[in-house]
Amino acid sequence: MEVIPYMAMIAAQLAQVGLAVAAKEAMSTGMTTFTFTFYSSAISTLILIPLSIFLHRSALPPLWPTFLYGFFLLGLLGFLMQVLGLLGLQYSSPLLSTTIMQLSPGFTFILIVILRMEKLENKSLSTVAKTIGTLVLIIGALVATLYKGPQIFGIGPLNSILTTHSDWVIGGLLTMICSLIASVFIISQAFVLKKYPTELILMLFYSCCIAILCAISSLVTERDRNSWSLSPRSRLMALIYSGLFGNVFQLCIGSWCIKKKGPFFVVVFQPLGTVIALGASMFMGEIIYVGSLVGSIIIVVGFFLVIWGKAKEWNKEEKGLESNNKMPLLHDKVNDDPKVNV
Repeated sequence: MEVIPYMAMIAAQLAQVGLAVAAKEAMSTGMTTFTFTFYSSAISTLILIPLSIFLHRSALPPLWPTFLYGFFLLGLLGFLMQVLGLLGLQYSSPLLSTTIMQLSPGFTFILIVILRMEKLENKSLSTVAKTIGTLVLIIGALVATLYKGPQIFGIGPLNSILTTHSDWVIGGLLTMICSLIASVFIISQAFVLKKYPTELILMLFYSCCIAILCAISSLVTERDRNSWSLSPRSRLMALIYSGLFGNVFQLCIGSWCIKKKGPFFVVVFQPLGTVIALGASMFMGEIIYVGSLVGSIIIVVGFFLVIWGKAKEWNKEEKGLESNNKMPLLHDKVNDDPKVNV
């Protein structure tokens, strides 16, 4: 059914916002980004092992070394993406973190142009829309990051958890870098899935690589044993949620939708995450500043400019395919006509 990918991406955005809130609360109790990511990825790996064996035991494609290199590359990108994203969240708030991640389609467009995966037509309306949209995205991110402004909302019991020791500029810049890496990850994931179309196996290796890299990084950098502790209970609950919904559910849904609909179908739902994060922030009493709200609005406008430009290209490509499909039939009819053959 055509509606299933849409419902799946809405659920994935809900899971993403919940992950941001759960991670923020867990790290406020003393967990570090490395230990949180390690436990979360380890839980995901333990969940994905039986699922992968059960669902792909009879139709498992061969694991060539090229595929293993691709899996490791995705794991390394995911490691950097998750660690930088959690660091940015630690210095800012779930709303700002979710808002800055909307830069992904703009960065994806820039990377596609740099890698010459897409030709720029200077006079094309779609190219102008994507270029202006990317600039608007960057301006919105800078506004949300560099301009905090006065407080316009935020009184509630969880306010101390969600806004402790926040440094807007550092958090925003780290999340921007995370968004850039996320764009590289989405493009790389699309290439790997074309050659190895088994989402669960891909996510299993992905989670396993991240867990190993985080374990090594934690053993080298962490000296506080408390960061490894699973108490208080809120830490354990946050880790279970992150491993199950933040990683397994969200990443598998994203991979499946990339395979079915393409990378841009996945990123088109990201503004919904900003709306959900804004509602969740108001409900839980997070302090909302003018800069975050204005930057969010600018980013959403830029986002839809980029997607509108991409939609124009999709329509043009579909029309081109339809005309190409019609031409051979017409050509065959001409060749079969005896008058023409004479």
